[in-house]
Amino acid sequence: MRVLLSNLAIVTVLTAPAVALAAQTATGTVKSYSPSAMTLTLSDGTSYMLPKGFKDPGLKAGEKVSIAYDAAGKGHQAKSVKILQ
Repeated sequence: MRVLLSNLAIVTVLTAPAVALAAQTATGTVKSYSPSAMTLTLSDGTSYMLPKGFKDPGLKAGEKVSIAYDAAGKGHQAKSVKILQ
């Protein structure tokens, strides 16, 4: 039993950083988009910093989107933004 628990503890410690680095996703409605500030704000008030070289897929207020992002300190760094139909 002791060996099983120690093996489980080792696996947990080794996989925790991989889970922390995984991108998260969010869906919502665009409240505002600022190409000059490279930010996208959803109707729930959450703001996302857009990556360099971001190509605007036609974002506008009221558009439903899906965002893949990483948590960066207190902010959110968007990796991709897709318009939902």
